[in-house]
Amino acid sequence: MKIASSIMTLATITMLWGCGSKSTESTDTTEFADSTNEAAADNTGSDSTSSAMEDDSEFAVEAANGGMAEVALSKIAEEKATDPKVKEFAKQMIKDHTKANDELKALATSKNITLPSAPNEEKQKAASDLGSKSGSDFDKAYIEVMKKDHDQTVKLFEDAQKEVKDAELKAFIDKTLPVIKAHAEHVKGLDKSK
Repeated sequence: MKIASSIMTLATITMLWGCGSKSTESTDTTEFADSTNEAAADNTGSDSTSSAMEDDSEFAVEAANGGMAEVALSKIAEEKATDPKVKEFAKQMIKDHTKANDELKALATSKNITLPSAPNEEKQKAASDLGSKSGSDFDKAYIEVMKKDHDQTVKLFEDAQKEVKDAELKAFIDKTLPVIKAHAEHVKGLDKSK
């Protein structure tokens, strides 16, 4: 029953990612969002405004891509993890990243920033690879992905603290970064216990 449930979860995530495509070409939704935002920034007329809008929207797209992937990977882990501590971590990831994703979506909407509707192809491949594992191999692979992703996300947010111009986006970054850093430390602790 657990295997069937895991397969259904993975199939649902894959289906939703497939449905999220806004283009009939192989362009993923993060590329679509980036090009839409770039076009909007180019239409502002001012080079400095355009540059600031591009920096802000690039951060938002990358943060949304990572946040959606964290939720998707953690939903797989919630089903497939064998270690109760890993399952608990996955539940926390779903809760925290869903909250941050929702806040970012609302902020992006108010700023006319287009966000991707699904994680990019690289993140989808990581989910597929992770979903093919089971038992303790799954737990180890999930922890490794979470360590790598959180390290990248911490760097993204730290860089954005210096580059993002919009005050509300900066406030989102300042509020969210400590949570992401706590996740990074938590997953490193899980890794040491393996």
